[in-house]
Amino acid sequence: MTKHGKKLVAMAMTLGFGSCEAALADDPAAPAKPPAPSLLDVLTASGLTESGYVAASYYHSNGYNTDHQFDNKHDTFQLDQAALTVAYQPKEGFGALVNVAAGEDMKILNAAEGNNPNTFDIIQGFVQYAKGSLTVIGGKFLTLAGAEVIAPTGNTNFSRSFLYYAEPMTHTGIRATYAVSDTFSVIAGVNNGWNYTSLQSYGSKTGEFGIAWTPNKAFSLTTQAYVGKDDSTPTFYAYPYSNLPYDADKTLIDAVATYNASDALTFVLSYDWGQQKQHTAGFSTLEWNGAAFYTNYAFSDQWRVSLRVEYLDDKNGYVTATGIAQTLKEGTLTFGYDPVKSFELRFEARYDKSTQPSFVRTIDQSGSPSTFADNQTEVALQGVYKF
Repeated sequence: MTKHGKKLVAMAMTLGFGSCEAALADDPAAPAKPPAPSLLDVLTASGLTESGYVAASYYHSNGYNTDHQFDNKHDTFQLDQAALTVAYQPKEGFGALVNVAAGEDMKILNAAEGNNPNTFDIIQGFVQYAKGSLTVIGGKFLTLAGAEVIAPTGNTNFSRSFLYYAEPMTHTGIRATYAVSDTFSVIAGVNNGWNYTSLQSYGSKTGEFGIAWTPNKAFSLTTQAYVGKDDSTPTFYAYPYSNLPYDADKTLIDAVATYNASDALTFVLSYDWGQQKQHTAGFSTLEWNGAAFYTNYAFSDQWRVSLRVEYLDDKNGYVTATGIAQTLKEGTLTFGYDPVKSFELRFEARYDKSTQPSFVRTIDQSGSPSTFADNQTEVALQGVYKF
């Protein structure tokens, strides 16, 4: 065969194979090549779940947002939180959950936990064992108290309430949940106290007790109590008392009722009563109570509005760290816009009022508060992306 003949044969074979492949591709009976599994498919098949979010904001205030838990700066852009949760939680046997986050909010959480206030924190990290109706977790986990949570995705407002400022955020210890029925569960545990990841100066523990009742899809009620010792001396006690061990019994009783009037309308009522009773002579018993009411209404799949009103009666100035009795009230209006399901843009306006001029209005060159007012306002814009 000549050189040109060989080329013609090769071209014919190539065209023939190409025609066969095209015919097979067009043939509905031909087996299709399965697509490569995604990372989510692999995780789901292994029993692992993963989720996360990124939240960033800008807010303007006429003061320094005194007694706000996270939004406590002045006219600033910030990365609030970027978080990831990975969990393996089977219905039976051992599992675990890890929830890590970074951002400006983590400085506040670290400081509350007695750690160096850096921008990274392990919000939750625990092992789990489930057997029948009983689930036990041990490690670091979220508090049962309150209607609001650390993750912005779990709240309908950008800012947190005064009640949230007066409640614990995390606990380190052990917690057992027993499902008495499909609608009623009881919870009991023991931990290091309010936000403590470890105890340096004393070995006393805090007891945790709670119930969760969901009789139907429309209504749910949770009540919880934290009872234990605390040795943190309130900052308003002057030296040398501020350096004395503070042997006190600390108690918080909390209740949250939720009513879903419809798929679009939800009402939430949260109530707190707290007391810190000392055993050291010369220290007064500290007490506070308050309530917050929330309503959230979805106009459409894209637009919603949320209103929060509340009061906090700080009878001894413990929550506000002033040592002066005062009552705080606030109203917050938040609009949420979801251009897509994974993203929400929040627009918020808030007004705070107190019976005492305790809100920091200005600071001096050294960074110390210089003037105070009995009110403060805030407007905020926050974007939250979930994945």
